[in-house]
Amino acid sequence: MSVWLFKSRVLFKTFNALSSEVMAVSGRMLKTSTVFQRCLFQPRSVCPVSLSIRTVYERDYRRPGQAPDTRWPWQKIHFDFAKGVEGVKKHFGLLKAEFMERWSGPEGRPLEEHMLEQTRVLWEFRGPESLSQWVVTSDREIGGRSEAYVKLGRNNFTCMLYGSLCSAAPRDGETRYSGYCTMRSKQPLGSFDRKKHFDWSNFNTLHLRIRGDGRPWMVNILAGTYFSHQRDDMYSYFLYTRGGPYWQDVKIPFSKFFLSSRGRVQDEQYPLWLDKVNTIGFTLGDKADGAFQLEIDFIAVCNDRAHTEEFAYELYKRNPEVEQRRLSA
Repeated sequence: MSVWLFKSRVLFKTFNALSSEVMAVSGRMLKTSTVFQRCLFQPRSVCPVSLSIRTVYERDYRRPGQAPDTRWPWQKIHFDFAKGVEGVKKHFGLLKAEFMERWSGPEGRPLEEHMLEQTRVLWEFRGPESLSQWVVTSDREIGGRSEAYVKLGRNNFTCMLYGSLCSAAPRDGETRYSGYCTMRSKQPLGSFDRKKHFDWSNFNTLHLRIRGDGRPWMVNILAGTYFSHQRDDMYSYFLYTRGGPYWQDVKIPFSKFFLSSRGRVQDEQYPLWLDKVNTIGFTLGDKADGAFQLEIDFIAVCNDRAHTEEFAYELYKRNPEVEQRRLSA
């Protein structure tokens, strides 16, 4: 009995020592966390957290020499109750149209008509509202001197893109090249500003009716990607205008578009994903200073049965014959 009492006293003392040690360690941890919270949230700390947090929101491009926007995200919001009510009505109307479209067919047409379609007019400039679907930019955003404007043509039946190109680089000490003007379509949006894509998988050719001044342009198509680092990937092809008073019908197969990123043609080429097209645009950057003009009647896609090419550029493989022999052996 005495041996049992002795063991119980030893265990009790050991438990008390361990519990006191645990309490001391937890106290030190609590004190450390309190000091950490104090250093984190007090404005008089040596390294304020606000600077590191604001850098997360400064992801937009800003021209060299421009001061960064240090406002908080909620300070950039301008709330308007009337505009909010109009937005709710608009988005619920789009949601209803999307729901009813699933019963009637794509774009409200029967499914059979959609599958047998040979030509689809995407943009037809027939009024002021047709210009609201496009955005015009130039190198003025980075300090350049080029100017680009868009207006309706004669009788409000065409789109007139005009301006002046200047390849002089801005004097900011960082930009080396300049001189471009671009007209780009807006990405289609669904209800509640959900991003949508154009589905051109039933077609293989881009059809344009234009009238230019003899300058070479670039037709750019931006498609959806899986990864964020591919957001600058773009498919481009050349558009040569004849000039003069006559209209020009241009047909460019989608197989001819090549992949580029930030103006550099990529070594590895891949076909364009026609079911995930976001925008289409026209860019002028031929380094010929002076006035320019491009008139567009319509932009369409068609299915040319005579064109059977899948992709115009070589897809390199690593020793396919040697690999096949090794697998067969």
